[in-house]
Amino acid sequence: MSWLPSLITATPEEGYELAIKLSRMAVKKTQPDDDARGRMRGDYANNADSLTMVSQVVATNFQTVAQANNFWRG
Repeated sequence: MSWLPSLITATPEEGYELAIKLSRMAVKKTQPDDDARGRMRGDYANNADSLTMVSQVVATNFQTVAQANNFWRG
């Protein structure tokens, strides 16, 4: 089964969790080496600018999920 069978979620909270997963998978696909990601984690985990950029990526992915769900129609 695909790691992304659908963008459809039951609730906005599930949609936000999916947005986080999309963001994390983008990093994993871009840098597939687990050890390399582990070595870099400290660099961005303690950098306010990096954390702000992560929030922006998640927000963009959340917009995508929200649109796919028609903003969790009535």
